[in-house]
Amino acid sequence: QVQLVESGGGSVQSGGSLRLSCSGLGVTYSSYTMAWFRQAPGKEREGVAAIDSNGRTTYADSVKGRFTISQDNDDKPCYLQMNSLTPEDTAMYYCAARAGPLMFNAYDLYDKHFGFWGQGTQVTVSS
Repeated sequence: QVQLVESGGGSVQSGGSLRLSCSGLGVTYSSYTMAWFRQAPGKEREGVAAIDSNGRTTYADSVKGRFTISQDNDDKPCYLQMNSLTPEDTAMYYCAARAGPLMFNAYDLYDKHFGFWGQGTQVTVSS
């Protein structure tokens, strides 16, 4: 059974950093992708970053150069290092997982392709 539990959210001032963690328990596929999504109040959920079992990564344009997704392959947790945060990054952040690798097309960060989700962790950035 896949269990995705996020942690590491909180409140930070603009320009600050946070590191989110996702447990990744039960992700036993030989080929898989784990990703971070976020949803701000009144907005649609958007993909932020993804990493696959080969260690390849992809990012939304809005976070490139500021966010880094990584993974501990021994235990399959997934991390999101967020630097240079702005109030526009304020949202509930969700960890997600699916079978299969990144395809490097428009659907890599499409939430409907992910079948496993965590409960989310809140990130609030104040100006």
